[in-house]
Amino acid sequence: MIELRTYVFIDSLQPQLAEYMATVSQGFLPIPGDACLWVEVSPGMAVHKLTDAALEASSVRLAQQVVERAFGTMVIHHRVQSDVIQSGNTVLEHLGREQTDRQPCRIAWQEIIRGMTPDHTVLINRQNRSGNMILPKASMFILEVEPAGYIIYAANQAEKAANISLIEVHAVGKYGRLTIAGTEGNVDEAARAALAAVKNPAYA
Repeated sequence: MIELRTYVFIDSLQPQLAEYMATVSQGFLPIPGDACLWVEVSPGMAVHKLTDAALEASSVRLAQQVVERAFGTMVIHHRVQSDVIQSGNTVLEHLGREQTDRQPCRIAWQEIIRGMTPDHTVLINRQNRSGNMILPKASMFILEVEPAGYIIYAANQAEKAANISLIEVHAVGKYGRLTIAGTEGNVDEAARAALAAVKNPAYA
């Protein structure tokens, strides 16, 4: 039996998230404003057939496909939301599932660190080369969730909510991790949006 771990529809990719995804995607690169669907299944090999069905169903482009033994991830996008929704519905039909059958998101860790030291920020910047840099004295929000794919929706909603810097978005594997930074007030606002997003992910 194929388990639907994550099914997340994003109506409009925010600029930082779209650019971040483009730094790690191996397929057709998304741009800001694209609609996007992130699907994660278990076992991982099952994602190949679902990807084929999604690409045949509409004009969506494949941004990324990650196939591990335990988990498989497919990311499709298009400027037209209806194309992404149509391909998503085809994926669900192949699975014999509804969106409501997706695994609920569990928050494994959340924390805000305020007034960060230069030693701490420089090490984070060396470890994370795909996103923005975090500056000394900034606040940082970190979030870890399971399944991993939900972290993409959290990142998008956080960027919508406040003027923050996107430092890291790790969305494959067992856990997803998000790191954002900025002024204290903006980080607090973005953190609230990210937590609300994973507690109640949108449906297409």
